[in-house]
Amino acid sequence: MKKLLTLLALVGISFTAVADEGMWLLPYIKKMNSKDMKEHGCKLKAEDIYSAEKSSLKDAIVVFGGGCTGEIVSPNGLLFTNHHCGYNSIQQLSSVEHDYLKDGFWAKNYAEELPAEGLSVRFVRHIFDVTADIMGNVPSTASQDEYTEIAGANKEALIAKLEAEYPGMQIIIPSFFGGNQFFAFVYEVYTDVRLVGTPPSSIGKFGGDTDNWMWPRHTGDFSVFRVYAGKDNRPAAYSEDNVPYKAEKWLNISLDGIKEGDFGMIMGFPGSTERYMTSYEIDYMLEVDNPQRIYIRGERQAILRQHMDADQAVRIKYDAKFAGSANYWKNSIGMSRGIEKLNVRDKKAKQEAEFQAWANKNTLPEEGYIDALTLIEQSQTEAKAENATLQYISETFFQSVELVQTMLGRFNPEQFYKDYDEATDRDVAKRMFVIYRENNKRLPSIYEKIDAEFGGNSDAYVDWLYDNSQLTSLEKFNAIAALDDEARDAAFNNDPAYELAKSIFELYSELAPATMTANLKYAEGHRKYIAGLMMMQPEKPWASDANFTIRLTYGNVLPYSPADGIVYNHYTTIEGVMAKEDPSNPVEFTVPERLKELYRAKDYGRYADKNGDLPVAFLVNCDITGGNSGSPVMNAKGELIGLAFDGNWEAMSGDVAFEPELQRTIAVDIRYVLFVIEKYGDAKWLIDELTIK
Repeated sequence: MKKLLTLLALVGISFTAVADEGMWLLPYIKKMNSKDMKEHGCKLKAEDIYSAEKSSLKDAIVVFGGGCTGEIVSPNGLLFTNHHCGYNSIQQLSSVEHDYLKDGFWAKNYAEELPAEGLSVRFVRHIFDVTADIMGNVPSTASQDEYTEIAGANKEALIAKLEAEYPGMQIIIPSFFGGNQFFAFVYEVYTDVRLVGTPPSSIGKFGGDTDNWMWPRHTGDFSVFRVYAGKDNRPAAYSEDNVPYKAEKWLNISLDGIKEGDFGMIMGFPGSTERYMTSYEIDYMLEVDNPQRIYIRGERQAILRQHMDADQAVRIKYDAKFAGSANYWKNSIGMSRGIEKLNVRDKKAKQEAEFQAWANKNTLPEEGYIDALTLIEQSQTEAKAENATLQYISETFFQSVELVQTMLGRFNPEQFYKDYDEATDRDVAKRMFVIYRENNKRLPSIYEKIDAEFGGNSDAYVDWLYDNSQLTSLEKFNAIAALDDEARDAAFNNDPAYELAKSIFELYSELAPATMTANLKYAEGHRKYIAGLMMMQPEKPWASDANFTIRLTYGNVLPYSPADGIVYNHYTTIEGVMAKEDPSNPVEFTVPERLKELYRAKDYGRYADKNGDLPVAFLVNCDITGGNSGSPVMNAKGELIGLAFDGNWEAMSGDVAFEPELQRTIAVDIRYVLFVIEKYGDAKWLIDELTIK
């Protein structure tokens, strides 16, 4: 164990990093990245970016909601993030009378800012390397069970210790490098967050699913919120007495714009990458995981779209749900395409062959490196059928049929039913029952009822289910909830939705043990494989996979060539917005009349570039993934120049294998953001709050 801990320490402090690839941990940038960053044009000291002792750029970056990044841009807690990150909150605040998704929203003062129920932001207050605390007494020859038991107990004890040290804070200790390294993160969580401004979806979501993951891009993907605190500036539940959070650090904004070759860096919370994925996992992804997800979600989305297009109220209810589903659906399509086109599997297989030869020659059997790939292979093949069925259950029933979701545990009935349409869910359920039977041999027992009582007609069963369930509306639910305990329990247990959920859970429980065994094999093989790779190539700069902890990535503003004879510029302008307007596709390519008026008058104010054009988006070759949405793109001085919101289609395999020639981050230019706020939204009071250099 001591040998491995020493190796990991060296990885953390000794090597020069490659600018293109890497989501780098902040405590190591001084010794690991600062020289390389300077060579790429950065003018900041490492301490300006991250310091354990004083305020730094890190303190302006927050976790926004459950899966995005935001940045504080004023001393009064003003926060920028992406439109699609704020989408759920904007949707929840919308109604047919006040459709903020369609029309946008701009508060004119603090009093008009709208509380976003359930939304929080998290500030990273401290970061500690706790690898020795977690792994110090784990034998190097420990089995996965032994490793999990010892490391888990150490982690639990350390969390308790840190919670006592930092009362009121949230402590998270995730693993890095497949469980070979650990950091503790101390978060301060603010739960009073209010919507300040959002452009209409015709700006914030311009291009819709068609343009998602594509370049050139013309989306004004931003929204504006504010963090509120108690009068002591500490987190407090929503109250009219709360005041805007007084920030110790906020980002300055640059209107100087960008040019090709400029340094750019991004700080945020990338969600998940799998750069150490093996060829065995890729085979499963291409053969099972992605095809099933693409098919099932595509079928559900078609039904949602039909109902959304027919009824404005349904559109508002399901806009955010549809967007979330479609994003991962298209991601899976692009991921499979990229992996196959860029020959990622064969590259991984080559690395595995080199690793196996090294392990056979340089390690002992009891160390576990020789068997690492064998364990990974077994984990992907031995429970393949069970995993495929479990995914089908999850996608068709748990994630698609909302009536089943009422049985998945505690939920907020008022919020659930506010965004629920029984007719839409009924049609989705009918399709899900059919495609599940068509594609699976292992069926939940409810199909026996369908066969026996409904002649095998699942549509007829679904109609009976929704006609008789007491969980299809808030009124029916509240009527049950108002009963005494015994009567309430009986009503829920006798509801046909309970019978359905019970049958699904029973099958899920039957399949789970095989996958749990496979998961243990995978965890051990994965941990040993990564540790072995680092030992095999000690001079290589290794970066841990993303795990939704704060990271830094940096590079340069660059164009790219997606194919022979095609070269994409590194920026777009409002000219492209106007060119893309398509009356035949009003859902995705509508241009608001007010924006056209400003365009015709060339009324861009100080946000035009040197040629008099209004910039919209740009490219930088930074290494990001989901979770980085809303992250600040900063220039060489650490000033805000844009908000990251997407990757490019040609490099969709980037979560598995970084492609330096192709991989680009797509960002909305801060000048377009400020133009929309001031000129389109008439909210100059927000501009006056910013520090603009």
